[in-house]
Amino acid sequence: MRATEHAGALLREVLKEGDVAVDGTAGRGRDTLLLATLVGRSGRVHAFDIQREALESTRGLLREAGLDGRCTLHLRSHAEMKDALGPDVSGRLAAAVFNLGYLPGSDQTVVTTPESTLPGIRQAMELLRPDGRLVAVCYTGHQGGEAEAELVFGLAQEAKEAGWDVALHGREPGSGRPWVVALTRREI
Repeated sequence: MRATEHAGALLREVLKEGDVAVDGTAGRGRDTLLLATLVGRSGRVHAFDIQREALESTRGLLREAGLDGRCTLHLRSHAEMKDALGPDVSGRLAAAVFNLGYLPGSDQTVVTTPESTLPGIRQAMELLRPDGRLVAVCYTGHQGGEAEAELVFGLAQEAKEAGWDVALHGREPGSGRPWVVALTRREI
């Protein structure tokens, strides 16, 4: 199973009609589209990206599917998530997804970096409800990808020590292949 398919399966396990979800890296919009489908008519999806091209691609995909009314697109870093969402989402976020790396088919020098990724993931974790889940696909085949992925792995180890359920899929350091981490907040 491809990393993105595995990530989608992990999100399907926790999302339902009426939920709130975040796509921390909107990219071409595939994850945002999946989230919008899963949260249903009464749910809400917030998608973040620093590239206008990514949000335009996402917007087009959502319009084509008739799901753009369920989504708010944010032209800003996922490291600004808490400020963008405000206190209303705190403790209500059902799921968040991050596809780390670069926007497919675009400038491969514009990549996610630990300076924004780690704060973004930490903020999403703070916003998650009990049994909420964060899923990150770590792409390691580009410049800086392996180092970023190892820092995400370290964050996952911290979460595990703090009582979160942590699952890794396909992690092979140095292989250049993507892998998936899922962090699930244990019910309080």
